[in-house]
Amino acid sequence: MKHISTLLALLTLAAAMASCRQTTAPPAPYGPVPTAAQLAWQKMEYYMFVHFGINTFTDREWGDGREDPHVFRPAALDCRQWVATAQAAGMRGIIVTAKHHDGFCLWPSRYSTHTVRESGWRDGHGDLLRELSDACRDAGLKFGVYISPWDRNHPAYGTPEYNTVFADMLAEVLTAYGDVFEQWLDGANGEGPNGKRQQYDWPLFHRTVYRCQPQAVIFSDVGPGCRWVGNEDGRAGETNWSRLDTAGLEPGKIPVTDTLTTGNIFGRAWIPAETDVSIRPGWFYSPATDDKLKSLDELRAIYYASVGRNSNLLLNVPPDRNGRIHPADSLRLVELRAAIEADFRCNHAAGATLNASGIRGNDSRYAPANLLDADFDTCWATDDSVTAATLELTLRQPATFSRLLLQEYIPLGQRVAAFDVDYWDAASNAWAPLTAATTIGYKRILQFPPVTSGKLRIHIRRALACPVLSTVELY
Repeated sequence: MKHISTLLALLTLAAAMASCRQTTAPPAPYGPVPTAAQLAWQKMEYYMFVHFGINTFTDREWGDGREDPHVFRPAALDCRQWVATAQAAGMRGIIVTAKHHDGFCLWPSRYSTHTVRESGWRDGHGDLLRELSDACRDAGLKFGVYISPWDRNHPAYGTPEYNTVFADMLAEVLTAYGDVFEQWLDGANGEGPNGKRQQYDWPLFHRTVYRCQPQAVIFSDVGPGCRWVGNEDGRAGETNWSRLDTAGLEPGKIPVTDTLTTGNIFGRAWIPAETDVSIRPGWFYSPATDDKLKSLDELRAIYYASVGRNSNLLLNVPPDRNGRIHPADSLRLVELRAAIEADFRCNHAAGATLNASGIRGNDSRYAPANLLDADFDTCWATDDSVTAATLELTLRQPATFSRLLLQEYIPLGQRVAAFDVDYWDAASNAWAPLTAATTIGYKRILQFPPVTSGKLRIHIRRALACPVLSTVELY
């Protein structure tokens, strides 16, 4: 009897060891994938754009570079108020217009004579980038800068020398104010049909950014870190690939904007979309727009059309001439946060049962239950040969819902190209169609008229490689 017990113990140990040695290979990355910096950037989702400078005081959107620096006189500038507003709004960072097209620098640049130093603000010792970067760092927000390559003030603009000047400006900012999560660039160039134009040295600019801030994500029309979404309406494409083909393109020399809005299904570079839009009709503050803010409904729709469509949302909130964010803007931002939090307060998928038509290698590491654990780094996946699959969600009890949130595990690439969703209609005792879409990406939020049901079924109709999902939530 003792020998039998010993044998059973050995067999149990062998089975346990065999289980530990289970070696189902993870899915191989498909196509281009995000860098660690791009993934961290994508997880930020929502942050603030701050247009502030000479234009704030001249009531213009584009200055001409001939403004008297002394008009820049914010009487009560408080970057900590900006940061507190961003925090109250649920934002995770701030990008500021360190230099717009007029050339006025919000820091005392050694390479310009059109700066806060010449304005006399803070007795000529002011440095807005120092104040904002310190405030962001102290509050745990990330700090980013927009430095326009167009400069309507600098005498070297339009000559080869200017490229070195601009690279020096980049290096000056990117080495003096701590970590910069995003360097915002655009292709603005020239002063009209007869104005000076600059042949920008983009490789030099990009090398400078990466030398000074290796982790920074570079924004421009076409990346390389993230791309313009192709409009300023706050709307990413219903189809939105985080991939783009950029051969022959550069900032200011872009494909049709529809391409930027949707990306390229087989694009060779990982360049996800960023949606930039202003809370006001213009980018810079104007007293005439104090009563023209976007409504709560408009901003809520923008959230779903950006973050809900695999894009980050960069919402512009311009400080007023005192150097503070206007109370109306602050209130609207808090209202937006409250509305979004209310929309996602009760996840009906929590505690539900989720079954799949297939599990990769029948390995629990890829089980559908991973989609419900609130951990982005656990996932459900199928075998390599399977590019269409079904997930069936059974709730603990019937619930009324109108939003479905899905996430792909994008460290392995973006894969899903088409899917649809059914719900169990108890009245007819049958499945009924609910909604359908194309891409998922980092995050997809689908809205639909409320239904009451205890079951939901997700059909992945087409994936470019075996689907790898990380999250399913239902609200």
